[in-house]
Amino acid sequence: MNPLIVVSAVCVFDAAGRLLTVRKKGTDKFMHPGGKPEAGESPAQAAARELAEEVGIVLAPEELELLGVWCADAANEAATQIQATVFTAPGTWSARPRAEIAEIRWLDLAADLPDDLAPLLTDHVLPALSAK
Repeated sequence: MNPLIVVSAVCVFDAAGRLLTVRKKGTDKFMHPGGKPEAGESPAQAAARELAEEVGIVLAPEELELLGVWCADAANEAATQIQATVFTAPGTWSARPRAEIAEIRWLDLAADLPDDLAPLLTDHVLPALSAK
């Protein structure tokens, strides 16, 4: 069985309705801001902490809205699965790359999607967002 990494991630939108994606240093796939929970953190607490660390958006964990929990192939670790708890952040935001984030990109969900998106995003999150 492949290793499993547990993560939390957040869907953040700008005023134009575009979805924030980030690329971590040393990787080539874009994904949501997010990461692994620290000891004792709930999925929402981990998501809120990672959002602040990675792109400077500060939200209380209870403000996040659960979108879903999915398993997918990890974008940057071969033969590894992730179990992701994905939230949406209320409101509209601006962001800047911090910590391990090399680049941010706002994704127009109505346009053709680039081919460098993480499997979690393309296989699970985008279909869930379009169903909302």
